[in-house]
Amino acid sequence: MKKGWVALGAIVLVIVIVAGMYISARNQMVRKNETVKSDWAQVDVVLERRADLIPNLVATVKGVAAQEVTVFTAVANARANLMNAQTPKDKIAANGQVDSALVKVLALTENYPQLKSNESFLQLQDELAGSENRIAVERRRYDNAIQDYNTFIGTFPNSTFAHWAGFQRNDAYFAASPTKRAVPTVAFPAAKQ
Repeated sequence: MKKGWVALGAIVLVIVIVAGMYISARNQMVRKNETVKSDWAQVDVVLERRADLIPNLVATVKGVAAQEVTVFTAVANARANLMNAQTPKDKIAANGQVDSALVKVLALTENYPQLKSNESFLQLQDELAGSENRIAVERRRYDNAIQDYNTFIGTFPNSTFAHWAGFQRNDAYFAASPTKRAVPTVAFPAAKQ
C-alpha cells in the first residue's frame, strides 16, 4: 500500500512539474509573440512616415524634372502598394518596391543639378535619410524579435509546448532583394592620354 502512495505521489509531482513548465513556457511564448507584434508596429510606423514624405519629395522633384513621368509613376505605385498592404509579408514586399522607386528619384539629382541646390529637396532628402535610418533600426529590432521567438518555440521542450498551445514559427523576416544582393558593376571612364 505504501508503494502505491509513493508511486501516486511521484506521478502527481511529475504532472505538477510538467504543468508548471508548460505554463511558464506558454507565458514566455505569449510575451515573445507580443514583442514581435510590437516591433512590427514600430516598423509599420516608420514605413508610413517615409511613405508620407514621398509625395512631398516627388512634388519637389516634379517641379524640376517634369519629363521623368515613369519615375514618378513607379514611386506613386510603390507607395500605393505599401499603404494598401495588410500583412507584414505584404508590407515587406511593398517596402522593397518603395526602396527601388526611391533610388530612381534620388538618382535624378545626377541628371538635374539644380535639385542639389533646391532647399526643399535637400530638407526632404535629409528627412528621408533619417527615415531610412529609423527603418533600418526597426527592421533589425523586428528581425531579432522574430529570431528570438522562433528560437524559443523551436527548442525542446518548448517546441512540444508550442505545438500544444498553437504557437507557430513566424518567417516574416526582412530580407535583401535578389537585386540588392548582386555585386555592383563599377566602370570608370577611360583615362585620356
